[in-house]
Amino acid sequence: MRLHRPIRGVLVLLCSALLVGSGCARFDAAQSEPFTTEPALEPGSSSPPPPPPPLPGQPFPKECPAPGVMQGCLESTSGLIMGPDSKSALVAERLTGAVKEVATNAEPKVKLVLPVDPSGDGGLLDIVLSPTYSQDRLMYALVSTPSDNRVIRIADGDVPKPILTGIPKGTTGNTGALKFTSPTTLAVLTGDAGNPAQASDPGSLAGKLLRIEAPTTVNPAPPTTALSGIGAGGGLCTDPADGSLYVTDRTPTGDRLQRITKDSKVSTVWSWPDRPGVAGCAAQDGTVLVNLVNTKQTVAVRMAPDTGAVTGEPEVLRQDTRGHVWALQLSPDGNVWGATINKTSGDAERLDDVVFPLFPQGGFPRSSDEKT
Repeated sequence: MRLHRPIRGVLVLLCSALLVGSGCARFDAAQSEPFTTEPALEPGSSSPPPPPPPLPGQPFPKECPAPGVMQGCLESTSGLIMGPDSKSALVAERLTGAVKEVATNAEPKVKLVLPVDPSGDGGLLDIVLSPTYSQDRLMYALVSTPSDNRVIRIADGDVPKPILTGIPKGTTGNTGALKFTSPTTLAVLTGDAGNPAQASDPGSLAGKLLRIEAPTTVNPAPPTTALSGIGAGGGLCTDPADGSLYVTDRTPTGDRLQRITKDSKVSTVWSWPDRPGVAGCAAQDGTVLVNLVNTKQTVAVRMAPDTGAVTGEPEVLRQDTRGHVWALQLSPDGNVWGATINKTSGDAERLDDVVFPLFPQGGFPRSSDEKT
């Protein structure tokens, strides 16, 4: 809201305590400088007016985030990393290449901006921190360039360096994910670049779940293939209870949730012939949450602890709330957070896109009565 205060003799334009435009407030580099104006003096004034009293400190949030979200007014997201306090996160924007620091009690900051090619469904596809981030300050990202998709390593204050290049890039099928499955093993989920034949080609990096041991920029070890035949990449998540790795992807005949056990046994846990658009996942104690982008749902696939067999149809835990959601991440306090892609899915609302808690009143759902 703009406040205009007429004062006889002198018209002083003061910046109000909060200046909110007609849309969402955005906190990018263009708004890093405070809005100020010089006082306008009437002709003949011999001296400037006395300075105005200091403005009171402003409570956060402003208009973004809105109540119930960690941050709003983002561009469509991809990767999400929860902070140790469960009240902050790093979130990646796919089209802009920006990684932003967001929180429930502070203004967002741009941590870095990576050059990416966002054509098709490419761009900044995922981010993950080194398991020893507190010591080495390393982040890894899956990005698109004009010629390929690649994994890069980012050290604070240094230029990004490639770890794995030459992943095929297409007009579609570029989406993928990153996950450290051990302190030294980085799993890379690559899409088929719109060509299913590449997914079954052992000589191609497309449509694979790859493992990179001790990812480094100096004499890196070649990746090994843990899984082939991947369609468009969805998400990766691990169940800390038994170490199983879960993989979601979208093939021409259906969407899938697959599992790789610690002893490398692969099985299809669930498939969706209607192709609802599987995306990110989160797992705990034999329950896997999966985002279905097209239907605006988050579902729970539950497995028996003794056999690992699915116990029933996927249970809908979220329907429509916050719209189309891609990433899912567990926070240290046991909750699950999501990040939306409404702007690129055609259903943007006033505060999109957002990072939000799926279960504001509780943590990871363990039974069918714990729904949103």
